[in-house]
Amino acid sequence: MIIKKVSLETVCGITSRIPDNLYPEVAFAGRSNVGKSSLINALMNRKSLARTSAQPGKTQTINFYNINDALYFVDLPGYGYARANEEVKAKWGKMVENYLHKSKMLKAVFLLIDIRHEPTANDRIMYEWIVSQGYHPIIIATKLDKINRSQIQKQVKLIKTSLQAEPETVVIPFSALNKQGREEIYGLLDEMLASESGGPVT
Repeated sequence: MIIKKVSLETVCGITSRIPDNLYPEVAFAGRSNVGKSSLINALMNRKSLARTSAQPGKTQTINFYNINDALYFVDLPGYGYARANEEVKAKWGKMVENYLHKSKMLKAVFLLIDIRHEPTANDRIMYEWIVSQGYHPIIIATKLDKINRSQIQKQVKLIKTSLQAEPETVVIPFSALNKQGREEIYGLLDEMLASESGGPVT
């Protein structure tokens, strides 16, 4: 995949209507501060189009990024931010649930998990919930540069075991720092677009 053109096309708040997009969508879910914006920026080859923040829980909207007029990256609000009150958490959950139910073009969901740690209770809930909506989450194990190479397989196994993921579940270790894992993600996106169009991606 060669990124030629990107733009933030639609921002949906709690009361917004989900857009009827013409191109396939892939959504990115993950707890606050897991590196979601950094991943999306790395995939888009942009430094700061998706806003990163030292303050977790900053993204409170669903953001649709148009990629090459062929695909949308959908940035979902981060979950599990402890300092958000229950009313706000409930609204975020409803917004994401509404999107997963109503989007006609959603083709894949990437679930981001910090490779350094066992998935949290919120991670497990989100994984189970995505599966219950009929999707097979692709796990992106972020912050790869924070662990030793010798630990990678052990941590990937820990993530799959903790989530009780299906054996064929794809887990891609990823580093926003050195972009390791990016080509594997591009490969999955290319395959998805090829299957949607019925031919090879140009």
